[in-house]
Amino acid sequence: MKYIGAHVSASGGVENAPVNAHSIGATAFALFTKNQRQWSSAPLTKESIVKFKKNCEQHGYAPFQILPHDSYLINLGHPEKEGLDKSREAFLDEMLRCEQLGLDRLNFHPGSSLKKISDEECLKRIAESINFVLDKTKGVIAVIENTAGQGSNLGYKFEHIKMIIDNVEDKSRVGVCLDTCHTFTAGYDIKTEKGFLETFSKFDSIIGFKYLKGMHINDSKKELATRVDRHDSLGKGFLGIDIFKRIMIDSRFDDIPLILETPDETIWADEIKLLKSYV
Repeated sequence: MKYIGAHVSASGGVENAPVNAHSIGATAFALFTKNQRQWSSAPLTKESIVKFKKNCEQHGYAPFQILPHDSYLINLGHPEKEGLDKSREAFLDEMLRCEQLGLDRLNFHPGSSLKKISDEECLKRIAESINFVLDKTKGVIAVIENTAGQGSNLGYKFEHIKMIIDNVEDKSRVGVCLDTCHTFTAGYDIKTEKGFLETFSKFDSIIGFKYLKGMHINDSKKELATRVDRHDSLGKGFLGIDIFKRIMIDSRFDDIPLILETPDETIWADEIKLLKSYV
């Protein structure tokens, strides 16, 4: 079964996210549980938590259909102690919010070396950060999103993600989210049928589909291997439409949230309808 949705607004309270998702015909959704551009936010109120759970139940969203995203400020591989400590505490807060909401996964960008430490050291720090947070929480899976590799961001190679997972102590609480735009601009040619088959065979052999806990479904404004993160609406970018048809008929992508982060939210309902038509 395919679960398709978008990263919807939680403006006015997290309880509004499932309502907003339902209004565009989504069977999955993503949200920020706090302001993604601030280090700290007010705690979730008991009223918001109760309403969120009630609205999810009312509109048929189980935890495995929901992919919350953490703050963009967090860098779990930060080369400096102050930045690393701040990021770890913020990520812990995000995981605890997911716990409170009854969610079972949290999507995050792995981190950046800021060109001050080696890639290997940064990747080990990211794994240590995950271990630090998993020790203090329960039930929520830390879901590593692959990146385009812009700047000094790591996680654009499957081998990076494998190294992080290898160093996480509790393998049952770590997973992966693949972004189609990031995968393409990182250098994996998923546009052609041959490239699609090769890329996901490589993903399976290096990381394993058992770790796939979600996907971001985006076209790309930039070409293959440009290492630039710029999303486009489906069929309007360099990826084209065939790759999304392939994902929709491939059972390896069943039973996880497939989330649009395409730039024009006014056509999300149409894009969801389009993806559903391919299933």
